[in-house]
Amino acid sequence: MTVVVRYGFKQHFAVSADMAYLWCTDFDPKDHVLIGQTNAKREVTYLTKDTLILNDTIQAENGEAKKKKMVQCYPDQRRWVSTHLSGPNKYSQYIYEILAEKDNSTLEFTANHLEYQKLSGKATEQLSEKLCKHDLDIWTLLAKAMEKELNQ
Repeated sequence: MTVVVRYGFKQHFAVSADMAYLWCTDFDPKDHVLIGQTNAKREVTYLTKDTLILNDTIQAENGEAKKKKMVQCYPDQRRWVSTHLSGPNKYSQYIYEILAEKDNSTLEFTANHLEYQKLSGKATEQLSEKLCKHDLDIWTLLAKAMEKELNQ
C-alpha cells in the first residue's frame, strides 16, 4: 500500500528573492558538499533550459543510494518542482518557491513524499515530522552557504 506523507516548512534567506532563486537552481554537482555529504556524486543533464535530470549517488552505511529526479524550473514564478523518477520514493514530488520580502526572501517548501509500505496514521505523522526536520536541517545549512557566498 502506498502512503502520501505531506509536510512543508519555510526557510528565511538574507538575500533577495531573485538572487536566492538563481543560487538554488544552479544545481552544481558539488551541492552535496554544502550539506556535509562529501562522498556524494551528482550528474546534471539539461533537457531544456528549464527542465533537467539530476542523477545523485549518495554513499550510505548500507551501500549506495541512487536517486534520479526530474526538475522543472519556473523562473518567472521563482519556483521549481522536483519529481523522483527512481529510488525508494519514486514519484515523490517536492515543490520549492522563493517568496520576496523587502531585501530578503523565504523558501516555501512543500513535500508529497510517497512511501511504499503500509503505515498507521501515527507512523505517518511521525515520519512526516522526521522528514520535515531532516529537510529543514539541510535547508538551514544551504541558507548559511548561500548567504556566505552572496553577501561577501
